[in-house]
Amino acid sequence: MDGSAPSSSPSPDHRPGGRAAAASAASAASATSAMGATATTDPTATTPTSATTGTTANGPLTTPASPSGARRRRGPREWVVDIALFAVAVLYGLAWAIALEEDPQVSDVALVREQTVCVLACAALWLRRRWPVGLALGLIPLSSYATLADGAQFVALFTLAVHRPAKVAAPVGVAVIVAQALYFGLYLLLRSDVRAPESDMLWIVGFTAITVLAVLGWGMMVRHRRQLVVSLRERAVRAEAEAQLRAEQAQMRAREQIAREMHDVLGHRLSLLSVHAGALEYRPDAPAEEVARAAAVIRGSAHQALQDLREVIGVLRAPVGELPQPTLADVRSLVAESVEAGTPVTLVEEVAGRAPDTVGRTAYRIVQEGLTNARRHAPGAPVRVSLRGAAGEGLEVEVRNAAAPAGGPDGMRAVGVPGGGPGRRADPEPGRGSGVSAPPAGGSGVPGGGQGLIGLAERVSLAGGRLSHGPDGEGGFELAAWLPWPA
Repeated sequence: MDGSAPSSSPSPDHRPGGRAAAASAASAASATSAMGATATTDPTATTPTSATTGTTANGPLTTPASPSGARRRRGPREWVVDIALFAVAVLYGLAWAIALEEDPQVSDVALVREQTVCVLACAALWLRRRWPVGLALGLIPLSSYATLADGAQFVALFTLAVHRPAKVAAPVGVAVIVAQALYFGLYLLLRSDVRAPESDMLWIVGFTAITVLAVLGWGMMVRHRRQLVVSLRERAVRAEAEAQLRAEQAQMRAREQIAREMHDVLGHRLSLLSVHAGALEYRPDAPAEEVARAAAVIRGSAHQALQDLREVIGVLRAPVGELPQPTLADVRSLVAESVEAGTPVTLVEEVAGRAPDTVGRTAYRIVQEGLTNARRHAPGAPVRVSLRGAAGEGLEVEVRNAAAPAGGPDGMRAVGVPGGGPGRRADPEPGRGSGVSAPPAGGSGVPGGGQGLIGLAERVSLAGGRLSHGPDGEGGFELAAWLPWPA
């Protein structure tokens, strides 16, 4: 990149021609290939603009893990890369030094000056990680003066292209080419004793421009590749985080499903057990036959509760839809169970057609929750269950229980005892029930955490319906819902 002075010249001319120009091509080609070999192992070039912290256009390079502005200590890999690039610059200068020694136009003094500048330029490469822009600009006058310093200039340009965007690296590369052209232009104008042909010097300028463009292009390609790698890694991290979030959400939905199914299925069955056990506690002096009948009902209900528990676990373990689910037609058996337990229930059905399974299952759970709450909070109170709807109009479900009967003899009831005495009422179907009086009205003592209505509201919302509940103004309680029924 610089000329060599003839030996007869009073001032040094360091720009060679002839054989030295041929050596320039070989040296630059080997330097470019060596930088390409080290590019894939240079860890300092893995910092695209978005991944660096605390940097300026010419500030120190920092990794994402380091504090803003903190310098990162070189590791073994960085040392290997730095030594390799330093060797590239030294070998480039050595090749030029050998070529200049064989050129008769270059004096020994000029060669020593070339070598001194080359040593300074190669030593300055130690700063390439901290100030890539400043180093590339600072080497422009040195490489313009001494051809042996071109290797260090190429390494600095390569580092700049890797660590900085093209809008920063490209102007510096243009400055290198312009500086070379100005140097040769001024040299030809001011020196009249130059023996090197103008064509040789123009060839050197053109060769320098091509080499600079090749080095910058190679560095930009490495930068873009590393940016792509960083982007893919970030995308993989985000995908892993999203997958973990989806797994956590799936676990949460599974827990909610378990809680909902346990409450809907076992809560209803255990409330029946509580009613029968409370009746036994209330009538400890009941005849042995009635106690045995009540115990048999409790035993059957307990077995049914265990069976329901197995079904719930099976539903949670098996694929969705593998096990049978309740439908709207099963509401009748649900009402029959409540009547058998001693709750007077009236069922009103005004449903035109067969409701979809999802709608029927949700309606079943609504009725189940309403009957369970009626037994818990108003035992003995009459309950009215209404089902009305048709395709295209939706399905209305209403469970309303009256106020609990007052306590005392007239407020107590018996289940399944024909011809019951004072305060007792015969079961509408003889032979059914435990035959033991239920506990006094006003509360069955069955604990309730209020989670049933919360889970029911979620279930209705998922079905696209509406749910309302609260006192009916007459001392009772009303649970009403509307479910969509496609035409």
